[in-house]
Amino acid sequence: MPFVVHCIDRPDAGDLRQRTRAEHLEYMIANGDRVAFGGPLQDDDGTKVIGSLMVLSFDTRAEVDAFLGAEPYARAGLFAELSVSRLRQMVPENPPGLLMRELEREQAALA
Repeated sequence: MPFVVHCIDRPDAGDLRQRTRAEHLEYMIANGDRVAFGGPLQDDDGTKVIGSLMVLSFDTRAEVDAFLGAEPYARAGLFAELSVSRLRQMVPENPPGLLMRELEREQAALA
């Protein structure tokens, strides 16, 4: 089950992200089988990193919480805000044909 993790850096974090980046990258590499995708969030100009986004593949929220409890940026206190949401993946289709089945169900409900 995918979970979306949306994190916003503390405004007073200074160079904390840079100081913990190597450890964060090692953690992401070691847990690559659980990270569907992710990366740094940037400001509108793309000149400053303002947070992180990760889509994680775990069965339960407790597993996500354990992952985040050991994640270097989170452990270092980099984030001012951190939210976790379960995601029902629709695009790209998983499984194939999912969108057509959803459309047919919606159309039938309107008929």
